[in-house]
Amino acid sequence: KEFASMSQLPQCPPRPNEPQICCKLQPGEQPCCEMGPGGGSAGSGKPVPPDVKAKIEEAFQKLEKQESKSLLKKYLTRDVFNKLKDRVTPDGSTLLDVIQSGVENPDSGVGIYAPDADAYSVYAELFDPVISDYHIGFKPTDTHPNLEWGDFSTLKDLDPDGKYIKSTRVRCGRSIKGYPFNPRMTMEYYLQMEKDAQQAFSKLDGVHAGKYESLASMTPDRQKKLIDDHFLFKEGDRFLQAGKACQFWPKGRGIFLNPTNTFMVWVGEEDHLRIISMQMGGDLGAIYKRMVEGVQKLEKTLTFVRHPRLGYITFCPTNLGTTVRASVMIKLPKIGGDLDSLEAIANRYDLQVRGTAGEHSVSADGSYDISNKRRLGLTEYQAVSKCTKVS
Repeated sequence: KEFASMSQLPQCPPRPNEPQICCKLQPGEQPCCEMGPGGGSAGSGKPVPPDVKAKIEEAFQKLEKQESKSLLKKYLTRDVFNKLKDRVTPDGSTLLDVIQSGVENPDSGVGIYAPDADAYSVYAELFDPVISDYHIGFKPTDTHPNLEWGDFSTLKDLDPDGKYIKSTRVRCGRSIKGYPFNPRMTMEYYLQMEKDAQQAFSKLDGVHAGKYESLASMTPDRQKKLIDDHFLFKEGDRFLQAGKACQFWPKGRGIFLNPTNTFMVWVGEEDHLRIISMQMGGDLGAIYKRMVEGVQKLEKTLTFVRHPRLGYITFCPTNLGTTVRASVMIKLPKIGGDLDSLEAIANRYDLQVRGTAGEHSVSADGSYDISNKRRLGLTEYQAVSKCTKVS
């Protein structure tokens, strides 16, 4: 069944062993259950404000003139643009909200963000081909698999002799029910979401117990220390800034960290939560297990947004589905000097190469962050298992 917008959809039925699923994120709105596969919707019927309409046209003309290899440039043709330019989501997002980061940053790989959950339906003629391209053939008629963490014990130590892998990290993103995505977040939303997260953190126990530190009250020295240790995110990512994801900074942002620095949760960075497990070496099974158990404990207090076709909903379409990214920081003394060859090899195994400081960075010492690229259309266990290709 096709729906005009996700705000019109019926109440989601509860699922065994999973949080209730919902795609409508604004507080007080009716939860939803399904979004029509592909084809888009007419939107809310609200008119695009005249000043915004002019900016949308200006942005597209700028994109047309740019030299860019982004998926935005590839799939936002004039015909698609004409279909989408007058649509508005129920939350008031326009096409400009979707494309502004890619237009301002022609070196983007993807170039689009979802300003709210409905954007995936309202602007489906753009999102669907981008999703299919990035997630290696996930079609508008495909359905993301059910949640499946798998058997931790089958994941081996990727580098038992410790010759190459410096550290291993597994993370997932989560959107909390009741809150919009970053471009639609008010300062009040950020502060309340931070309180909700803190309440959930206070109930964590065992290896997951720790302390929450808010960026708003963190000293500059402490912040620098956490960033230098690669534990904390930082402001200044131009791609997120252009996508209006850094408003009211640092309000509502922070980090929860256990005493051993092996389990942490970012609050208010790109997604509502980034749940992270990491440690030195290559013991992927132990690291993955710690993340999964942390997610399951947080689910006892927080309700995460999951869509029956697209999986867990996130701000960036590259993270849809499992949202899981399993990565190793690995020393590659030979092939590391030839980035083009390294990326060609990684592409054969659906892997992604990043520099030592994360996305959009370079390698400082010949070490690289290598992870699974695909997150949608496969299970959580399958996504993490991609990391075993590194060995």
